[in-house]
Amino acid sequence: MTHATPLIATLVSAFVLAYVAGMLAQRLRLPPIVGYLLAGVAIGPFTPGIVADQALAPELSEIGVILLMFGVGLHFSLGDLLAVRAIALPGAAVQIAIATALGMLLAWLTGWPVGAGLVLGLALSTASTVVLLRALEERSLLETQRGRIAIGWLIVEDLAMVLTLVLLPALAGLLGGTTHDGVNLYAALGLTLAKVAAFVAVMLLFGRRAIPWLLERTAGTGSRELFTLAVLGIALGVAYASAVLFGVSFALGAFFAGMVLNESKLSHQAAQDSLPFRDAFAVLFFVSVGMLFDPSILVRAPLPVLGVLAIILFGKSIGAFLIVRAFGRPTEVGLTIATSLAQIGEFAFILAGLGIELGLLPKDGRDLVLAGAILSICANPLLFIALDRWVARREAARVAAAAALEPDLPPGPPLPERDHVILVGFGRVGSLVGQRLHGEGTPLALIEPDADAVERARALGIPALVGNAASVDKLGAVHVADARAIVVAIPQTLEAGQIIRHAREANPAIAVLARAHSDEEVAYLLGCGADAAVMGEREIARSMCESVDGLARWFRRPDAEAAPDAA
Repeated sequence: MTHATPLIATLVSAFVLAYVAGMLAQRLRLPPIVGYLLAGVAIGPFTPGIVADQALAPELSEIGVILLMFGVGLHFSLGDLLAVRAIALPGAAVQIAIATALGMLLAWLTGWPVGAGLVLGLALSTASTVVLLRALEERSLLETQRGRIAIGWLIVEDLAMVLTLVLLPALAGLLGGTTHDGVNLYAALGLTLAKVAAFVAVMLLFGRRAIPWLLERTAGTGSRELFTLAVLGIALGVAYASAVLFGVSFALGAFFAGMVLNESKLSHQAAQDSLPFRDAFAVLFFVSVGMLFDPSILVRAPLPVLGVLAIILFGKSIGAFLIVRAFGRPTEVGLTIATSLAQIGEFAFILAGLGIELGLLPKDGRDLVLAGAILSICANPLLFIALDRWVARREAARVAAAAALEPDLPPGPPLPERDHVILVGFGRVGSLVGQRLHGEGTPLALIEPDADAVERARALGIPALVGNAASVDKLGAVHVADARAIVVAIPQTLEAGQIIRHAREANPAIAVLARAHSDEEVAYLLGCGADAAVMGEREIARSMCESVDGLARWFRRPDAEAAPDAA
């Protein structure tokens, strides 16, 4: 590698190899994350060929973590955080305790001392911010109950790890490591808590007013470049200042910056402007993890590696699931939280490095942590795929139960068989679409899982069928192969994508219109085969613009009309 340009060489090698490996993984029907990790292994010091700068890559990847957490904060209000504190706070604390105990047990079986076991267990107890947010974003779960609990859980874990990093040097002597003279346990704990409290107070009292004001003033200049710079400056600046001045993690600082900006009417635009940077630098995170991985650990210590992986994928996940269920939350929520936490990342590497520096953790311990991280990150998308299939089967069973009510419904008009429009969903949006199309005389067939909604549609004269349109059989029952269009009016994006794919397979020529809530959802639905995806905000803006001319004509000033005669 050219030593005069380490930054450029690192960025070029990381992005190019990540793209190639990501495309290969996609072709093999594997998550692109697997390709990014393998790209990191390829340019790491443990494999022949190009070796990227190991100091620069993690720092660059940290930018991705900052922008990801900033983006989450933009969609997460203080009320959302407080709403899940009752489960996130005790849940995360108990889950950390379970994972730490399992790590100490594995260390004891390996012959390591208590201090090494404590560091190993703590490293295995925390989940990766990047992996969790990527999984939630891909499934449009960030703004759901499950997503909010997972993010709240993650924030509590981050706070716990910040405290751990401060207290570990003070406890090193008691645990058999290197003693740091002058470090007092109670003083360190008190100082850390005071710094965190001061940071939160500054963000809520000062940042809550200053950050939205700054962004709104910048938007008033009309310069897109300045607005984008302001967004990046706020995200990176607050994250860096929080770490330097208050000892808070970059991720936590960026999250609070986004959360206080959430109250601004420009928060959506800020999220859109930061999205390309967020995606690009998030890829660098996975590449940097791969660079740290020494594949020889799989041969040198296969049983400890399997033990670490079992703790990550099953031990702490089962504990998290049981905790969520103990709080009375549904099974689906418990499985989502458990799957979200079945991986480790940023704080695990930092803790392992500190443990080695303090003489608590042997060097093999860091290799075990890295092996567990890279293997669990590869496995996590597969676990989410399994969860998606379980949710789909459960939904199908629910729909089948609802379909059992079909014989009790009043008979409706016969379903059209050719050149008709299929409508999926009869909720707030679907009912308006259905009534408009039916009123215009368009041949229409409705699929709706709720029997009451089907009964209302039939009462209006709309042919309707109880069921889930994601089922190939239900689409066949409304003659999708001979339909001319399908309108997917349900708000569940993932289910809508599945419906679109099935409709396209059955009828490649069918016109497909779908409903979306964000630009990300629009892109996802178009990728599934939709011809167009309608986003509410854009349609409101279009309608308002179309109304401007009409308003001007109706309310034109009398003097403006008289002006030509006067001339």
